[in-house]
Amino acid sequence: MAQKAYSLSHTKWMCKYHVVFTPKYRRKVIYNQIRSDLGEIFRKLCQYKGIEIIEGHLMPDHVRMLLAIPPKYSVSSVMGCLKGKSSLMVFDKHANMKYKFGNGKFWAEGYYVSTVGLNEAAIAKYIREQEKADIAIDRLSVKEYEDPFDRGPGRK
Repeated sequence: MAQKAYSLSHTKWMCKYHVVFTPKYRRKVIYNQIRSDLGEIFRKLCQYKGIEIIEGHLMPDHVRMLLAIPPKYSVSSVMGCLKGKSSLMVFDKHANMKYKFGNGKFWAEGYYVSTVGLNEAAIAKYIREQEKADIAIDRLSVKEYEDPFDRGPGRK
């Protein structure tokens, strides 16, 4: 992946961040229509601010994105905008979600962020292939039901 330098009027910059955030109570609600609506909402919000979504993936219980954020914005202000505006837009399109989450907050407090240096390609690949890896692990970890109170044959 080429190291692309962005520019403002008097600045050349390359500020990339890996961000992760979750719905309130880590509910698994990001699927089907909500998933496609959230993707569209995030693209629109980022376009308004001049932020490039290099890579992004919506999992059922969290959002993971690789963003190029201009240095004129702080990461916290961008995350506040993304989470706040997307929450309002989701509740506007899906009014039934208000009852599950209450008081207009779709996203949990806080988020994870890390800066991306020269390992941008590795992080983009991780975000892109994370769902496949999770599905493979789920298939491998199928256990038969075991009674935790059963002490085995002949034990009391």
